Formats: sequence, structure tokens, C-alpha cells
Amino acid sequence: MRAPSLRVSPICRAARVALTAIAALVLGGCVVAPVPSSYGYGYAEPGYEVATVPPPAPRYEVVGVAPYPGAIWINGYWGWSSGRYVWNRGYWHAPRPGYQWVPHRWVPQAGVWRGQGGRWERR
Repeated sequence: MRAPSLRVSPICRAARVALTAIAALVLGGCVVAPVPSSYGYGYAEPGYEVATVPPPAPRYEVVGVAPYPGAIWINGYWGWSSGRYVWNRGYWHAPRPGYQWVPHRWVPQAGVWRGQGGRWERR
């Protein structure tokens, strides 16, 4: 005895092809972009933030043990976002030979506070 054959109607076949094409277009539009420097990773240009009020006192952070020998702890800092201060947590970073880390800081200037992003400077 033969099994009954399953026929796919032309409408189902066209719908399957259309859905496959739509999925390819939608998924083809996915983009992976680097994180902007203003997210607190220490690579922003100096003077990138302007606040209207002085920053709060730094938060206490538990540093813990370095994840590998020679790792450098980069302290957290207060960043300015959407009209308020937001804490950016500290993190461990690989050392850069011949460079030293200059932490983020806030400088009063002409009635506002300018945030100068942390950066690596040559020694």
C-alpha cells in the first residue's frame, strides 16, 4: 500500500518563498556597531560632557583581586547623561607599556562643570 502524497499548493509555496525572502531582508539589516566612547570606557576625548551642577562624591567600589597579573584598576566616575549624573563602574584593564592612566575628572569652567574623559597618556 502506498502512502498518500502530500501536495503543496502553489499559494503555500509562494507564501513560503515570500517569508524566506522577508526573513533574509530583516536579518540582513542587523548591524553590529562599536560602543560609543561616552559609555564610560575611558576613551572619550577630554571635555565631552558639560554639567550644570557639581558632581557627587565618588562612590566606594570593592576592587577585589585582579583577574590576571599586571591588570590595572580603572576607577569608576560620575558621567553626565540626560540632565543628571550617572555612575560608571570601575573595571580592570590591561596595562599599556609606556603609558599611564589619567582618570576622568570634572573641571569647573565659566559657571558649568566640564567632564574630561579618562585617557592613556605617554609617560
